[in-house]
Amino acid sequence: MKLLTVETRQYLQYYHSRYEQVEALGVELYVLNGEGTEDFWPADRYRLVGSKKIDDMIATAKQWHATEDFAGVITFSEAAVVAVAAIAEALGLPGIGVEAALNSRNKLLMRQSHEKAGAPIPGFRYVTELEQAQQAAREFGFPVVVKPTLGAGSHFVFKCDDETELVEHYTQAAAGIRELFWANSEAEDIDLGPNGLLVESFLDGKEYLMEAVSWDGEVYLGSVVDRITAEGGTFDDDVHHAPTSMSPEDLAAVHEVVKAGALAQGLDRSAMHAEVRFHQGRPYLLEIAARVGGGGLDMIARLTAEHDPIAAVVDIAAGRRPDVRHFRPTGTHTTSMCLISDAGVVDHVDVPAEVGESDRVFLLKITARPGDVVKRPPDGNTIVGFLGTTGKSEQDALALLDEYASKIRVSFR
Repeated sequence: MKLLTVETRQYLQYYHSRYEQVEALGVELYVLNGEGTEDFWPADRYRLVGSKKIDDMIATAKQWHATEDFAGVITFSEAAVVAVAAIAEALGLPGIGVEAALNSRNKLLMRQSHEKAGAPIPGFRYVTELEQAQQAAREFGFPVVVKPTLGAGSHFVFKCDDETELVEHYTQAAAGIRELFWANSEAEDIDLGPNGLLVESFLDGKEYLMEAVSWDGEVYLGSVVDRITAEGGTFDDDVHHAPTSMSPEDLAAVHEVVKAGALAQGLDRSAMHAEVRFHQGRPYLLEIAARVGGGGLDMIARLTAEHDPIAAVVDIAAGRRPDVRHFRPTGTHTTSMCLISDAGVVDHVDVPAEVGESDRVFLLKITARPGDVVKRPPDGNTIVGFLGTTGKSEQDALALLDEYASKIRVSFR
């Protein structure tokens, strides 16, 4: 089977490990980049359009499809979800459709679809100037959250505890989104909806992440992960534990919330990454992305719940019902984190053999390369990579995670 994967704007080599997983499933994978480098993928299965204009990308995809007969189109990039929906439609292949893609990409359109369907969400306002943000904060009460409508990776997402922080962070976010990689990596000549800022009421409970599947009206939570980090004001200090510690009753409530949100967004057949946070004992939707989660969430799903998000992406792209079940943990515990360093230009990342060769490390992915610029809030949320460990319990896995993370050193130029 041949599948086409798309990046509107190449994001380093970040998705290569995902592409290799797809090929390990017996798929012949072809890569189409709007903008990128020439030697990104084997030449006979790679096309570089040289443009992010959607008509140019569709024309190249059509020409290629005529000779290769792709079974489907996929992406692992948040910035390509809408482009892939448009390309799949143009090629007559399975897809979520452009409207559902827009609802799943633009946080304002997402919130509006949730609101229309009555799904539980925080209070929200789309704002274009500071005075509007201040009015929304007075209405909701502090703390509030400021976030981009076309963001990703927690870039320029801020918790504001008072008026002073709101003024500071609104100004930083309003300036930052002008150069934000994710917003500027979307296909051109598609109306993506407003590219601006939301102010949302703050949800004060615990947060959970799910790798899920929507198929013909039912939603399956394949994997459920707890966010256990001590929360800061920029939502980037992620430490996770799986399987979830949620009670069966809370898990059932979360399932209903994710199902309501997915159907509201128009996701009838899709792999999904969902995030939910509790507030005063009830679950509320943070977001549902029409793609699998980043980092090592695919590995965590396989280890802790025997759910394979990558296989689900492949099956759904080809129009087949994926092999999926409702959440059922395996008993293996994992903890994982984003590796965060100081800001600067990377010279070298040193991973000692004790860490790199440990049989209890299931995830070690260094994404920062020499010469890369690491940005920290308020300028951005660049991470160095990901680390994950296994254990007999959450405490066992977490102790090793903390020990090993402290031994990974980043030096700067």
